[in-house]
Amino acid sequence: MTASSRSPRPAPPGARRPAQREADRPGERRPPRKRWGLRIGAFVSLLLMTASGVGHAMVTGVQSGIGRVDAFKGMSNRPGGGDGLNFLVVGTDGRDKLTKEEKQKYHLGGAPCHCTDTLMLVHLSAGRDRASVVSLPRDSYAEVPAHTDATTGRARPRHAIKLNAAYAEGGPNLTVRTVEHMTGVHIDHYLEVDFTSFMRSVDAVGGVEICTVRPLRDSHTGLALPVGKSQLNGGAALQYVRSRHIDGTADLGRMQRQQRFLAALIHKVTSSGVLMNPIRFKEVADTMLQSVRADSGFDANDMVDLGQAMRGFTPSSSEFTSVPLRSGTGIKVPGVGSTLSWEPVQSQRLFQALRDDKPLAVHPPKNAPKKPRATVVDVPPNQIRVQVYNGSTRRGLGTAASKALHTAGFATTGLPGNAVGAPVARTFIAYDPRWDRSARTLAAALPGAQLRPAANLGPVLKVTIGADYKAVNPVRAEETPQLPGGYTAVTGDQAVCP
Repeated sequence: MTASSRSPRPAPPGARRPAQREADRPGERRPPRKRWGLRIGAFVSLLLMTASGVGHAMVTGVQSGIGRVDAFKGMSNRPGGGDGLNFLVVGTDGRDKLTKEEKQKYHLGGAPCHCTDTLMLVHLSAGRDRASVVSLPRDSYAEVPAHTDATTGRARPRHAIKLNAAYAEGGPNLTVRTVEHMTGVHIDHYLEVDFTSFMRSVDAVGGVEICTVRPLRDSHTGLALPVGKSQLNGGAALQYVRSRHIDGTADLGRMQRQQRFLAALIHKVTSSGVLMNPIRFKEVADTMLQSVRADSGFDANDMVDLGQAMRGFTPSSSEFTSVPLRSGTGIKVPGVGSTLSWEPVQSQRLFQALRDDKPLAVHPPKNAPKKPRATVVDVPPNQIRVQVYNGSTRRGLGTAASKALHTAGFATTGLPGNAVGAPVARTFIAYDPRWDRSARTLAAALPGAQLRPAANLGPVLKVTIGADYKAVNPVRAEETPQLPGGYTAVTGDQAVCP
C-alpha cells in the first residue's frame, strides 16, 4: 500500500508488500497541510463502524472531513514491508478549538508544546483478525536524522532528543522517519488527533465505561474516579488518558490506562448498535472526522476494505503492550534531560513479531470453551497470605478451600484447621485494617464472604469457611506498568469492564 496513491485491497494472509514503494520517491506532490488532528480511538472506531456494510458511498461522503498531511515526502532507505498493515498513530496536545470553559474544566491551561502526547504503533494482521497495539513512551531516547527544523527553517544535523520532540522539530515526516529507524517497522499510514477531536469522538459514541480497582485522582488533570465503574464523557476520558501523576508509575501507568481506554472504546462501538445503523453511523463518523489528519494514501477504499475485513472484530481480537525498557536510570541528554532507554534484545524481539505478523499475546482457539473470567483485583494474590479454617460441618472442606485458594494464586500458609465454636453458615474473613486492600482482594475470590476487621491481627488474613462455600472464583491483579527487560501483552477483553 502506498502513501501517495489509492491503497490496494488488503492482501490475503501470506501476501507480502514490496520493500520499496512508489510513495517513497523524493519530490512527490501532496495536498497542502491543514492544522487538524487524529487519535487512536477515532481511527479504530471508524474501522469498526465501516464493518456495518454501509458501503463506499457513505464513507466517501465523510472522507472529505479528513485533513491531509505529507508524512512520507522524500523518505528513502526505509525498512522492508512484511505481512499485515502498520499505522503510526499519534495524539498531539492541540487545543485550539476548545472553549475557555472547557480548558478550565479539564485543566488544559497553558500553551501547548506542539509535540506528540501519545505515540502508538498499530499492526493489523494480514488476515485482518487481530490488532496489535504497541505504546512508544514519549520520553524515549531517540536520535533524529538530519532535517530542516519545522519552526526555524534551519538545517539540523542528526542529534539526540526525546521521541515526542521529533514532531515539534520536523512534524509528522520526521516523526515517521524516527520511529521507522528505531523500530525497523515499515509504516504504511500516519494518523493524528488532537485534544479537541478526541473529546468530540468520545461524546459521539455516547461515552465509554471504565473500571478501576482503586480511586484515581490527579490534581494536574482534575481526574477523580471512584472504585468501580465510571461512564466517561469526552472531557473525563481526556483526563483519564492524560493523567500521569496518579502514582509513582508516571508515563508508564498512563500508557496502560490509554490501552485500557482503547479496549473499552472498541467494546462500546461493537456492542452499541452503531455499526448496524447507517444514520447513526454517519452522524458519528462526521463528528469523528472533523479533526482528522492522515496521509494522503488513506482513502475511502481503505476504510471500506478494512471495515469489511474486520466484521466480528471484538476486544478479544486486540492486544496491547509497551516497548520494554532498560532497568535503572535512563540516558541523560544535555539540554534535554533524562530519557527512557529501550531494552535492546526484548524490544527487537517485539518489533520482529510485528514484522512477522505474529501475535504478541496468548489467544485461545476460537472454538475453545470459554473459561470463567477472572475478576480484576487491587493486590496480586501471590502477595496475600491466607490461613484457612473449616467452620462448617463438612469434613475436609477447609482443606479443599485452602487448595483452591492456592491454585488461584494466594499464598496460603500453614495447615487448614477447624474453627473453634459452633458451625457458621456464612464464610468470613478476619483481617487487620492495615491490610484492607488485601482483604477486599480475597473477598473477590470468595463471593459472599463477610469482612470482619480485627485490630493487631497482622498481615495474615484468616478465612473461616462456612456452609455457603461453593468454590473460589478466579482473580487477577490489575496489570502493572511494563517491567524493565521484557514485555507482556494482554488482550483487550482483559481490560474492559465485566
